[in-house]
Amino acid sequence: MKIIVLAKRSPSVSLEQMRPHFQAEVQAVWDLYLEGVIREFYTRADEGGPAILAVESESIDTARQALARLPLVEMNMLDLEYVPLAPFRSLSHLFEAEKQAAV
Repeated sequence: MKIIVLAKRSPSVSLEQMRPHFQAEVQAVWDLYLEGVIREFYTRADEGGPAILAVESESIDTARQALARLPLVEMNMLDLEYVPLAPFRSLSHLFEAEKQAAV
């Protein structure tokens, strides 16, 4: 299952509190990338800030367990939102209408 994970700094945590942990966080992200859990990682072009991760996992629960190892998550400095993805199937309705019009 492909899951998009949106990370946000916890409201009670300042950037200065997080900064000393950035190197460990990046290393942990890289380790999960090498394990095949994290497939892609981005930052928002309009706001910057915490990462957006594309994760491959059996379920949201297994993704949650894997990402719980991230230092900023362990220290409750990051809140993660998990968005499961599925194939977009609505386009098939357009093709069905096209077939019916041709008959």
